[in-house]
Amino acid sequence: MSEIQRPGALYQQVAAAIRGAILMGEFAPGSLLPSEAQLMARYDVSRPTVRNAIAALRTEGLIDVRHGKGSFVRSTGQPHLTIERRISRTAEGKFVMPNGDIWQEAEEPTTYRTKTTKDTGRLLQLAQQEALFGCDRLLIDPTTGMRAMHRTLIPFEVAEAVPLLGKEPCKPPAAIYWVLTQAGHDLSWTETVRAHMPLPDERTALRLPDATPVLHVARITHGTDDRPLFLEELRVGADRAAASYRITADKQSS
Repeated sequence: MSEIQRPGALYQQVAAAIRGAILMGEFAPGSLLPSEAQLMARYDVSRPTVRNAIAALRTEGLIDVRHGKGSFVRSTGQPHLTIERRISRTAEGKFVMPNGDIWQEAEEPTTYRTKTTKDTGRLLQLAQQEALFGCDRLLIDPTTGMRAMHRTLIPFEVAEAVPLLGKEPCKPPAAIYWVLTQAGHDLSWTETVRAHMPLPDERTALRLPDATPVLHVARITHGTDDRPLFLEELRVGADRAAASYRITADKQSS
């Protein structure tokens, strides 16, 4: 039996003891923790204390509770999927994503009309409440089963200048790149990556475990005059995916 002697609420002491055992390697990533009864005997505490300790560790993201199976130590190993974010072109000028398109659509895409928010307006260099075409996709990687949410937002003014985008705003990104180049644009891209705790719809759609942040990648496609033409957003579970980039040096003007 392990004695709990640290100050603080009893459940916090038990949580600290279990956390220490995990960090010391007693409970390996992916392994099943002892049962509630075993933890009660190990630390000489009541069932509610053990449950509160497990709940605290679950909130921290250190363990994953699977109903009917028990509490498991969360894995800290390599991500299930590395997403390459570079863009390539064929000899014919068509755009292709690295290693082909790894994603399959889990359901039919949804096309809709919306308006810029403070965040999307800033990225697209538009005021708030500017009209946009939106397209939402729920994607799945057939190899790992990992899910992703993908969104494209095209300003009405861009769709008016390139009518095919107004008629088919839910084209895949590589196809949109091609349409824009055919309209005379010399494209470039900027991309930002951030993490945030999931909203309820993100957690449900991505099937995220507790205390799992979302990796949010925002790519802006710029035209010949460097004006933003449209925005792509990709959201995946940050515990399961890593974004990979190829970096080249920019040429400085003399």
